[in-house]
Amino acid sequence: MAVKKYNPITPGTRFRIGNAFTDITTDTPEKSLLAPIKKSGGRNNTGKRTMRQIGGGHKRRYRVIDFKRDKDGMTATVSTIEYDPNRTAYIALVEYEDGEKRYIIAPNGLKVGAKIMSGNGATPNVGNALFLRDVPLGANIFAIEMQPGKGAAIARSAGTYATLTGREGKYGVIKLPSGEVRRVLLTCKVTIGETSNPDHGLEDLGKAGRKRWLGRRPRVRGVAMNPVDHPMGGGEGRASGGHPRSRTGKYSKGMKTRSKKKSSNKLIISRRKNRVGQ
Repeated sequence: MAVKKYNPITPGTRFRIGNAFTDITTDTPEKSLLAPIKKSGGRNNTGKRTMRQIGGGHKRRYRVIDFKRDKDGMTATVSTIEYDPNRTAYIALVEYEDGEKRYIIAPNGLKVGAKIMSGNGATPNVGNALFLRDVPLGANIFAIEMQPGKGAAIARSAGTYATLTGREGKYGVIKLPSGEVRRVLLTCKVTIGETSNPDHGLEDLGKAGRKRWLGRRPRVRGVAMNPVDHPMGGGEGRASGGHPRSRTGKYSKGMKTRSKKKSSNKLIISRRKNRVGQ
């Protein structure tokens, strides 16, 4: 995967760094795996706006992704590598021996014509889905289940992966992309490799209009508002606004938000490291 810098022939392309899409093999999705997406514009069932900065954007259709990889013991051939407007990673269309087609999250380096497999008989090759008990220690994994049979939930976005660092009884110890180390049941499925499109973070939209095409409306800073509108608003001149907080007054940096009563706390060995300013 690579990014490309645009010649500054317009103000919007002066700072734009876009995806070169060198790994994409087709721009036509599989019709049988498409589903409609209904837009809410940030409104709930009564029409009240409950989420700001949402609205507009290009019309999309959902690609039905196989997160469970439950077709065990059957080889599938990669037909295409495609762009998915609903996620940052690429997706791969695979066709099984019985003719069924499915979309999966494409691992980095997967090529058209490659053979993949899932289940007990699968080898730890890129793109294969294995139970955590069968993954060799130190291997990079993505699309990780948190509960057996529920489907992949961890490390699904572009360029992410976790690492299996050990096993403790019925649990595997994995280091997540955030830096958190936690236990996951060995009966959960994971995919070998790293998620595709690792250079996604290097992209620069270049202009505000491209953000609107993605369905994101303008965001006004709290310090630019009046005191009636935001706790950080008001003041003479360019006042700092005080401690960063939300519109409802909750601190937005450094405050712990995870429940102390959460049952899965016992599975976390070490929490993620907080980064300054985030």
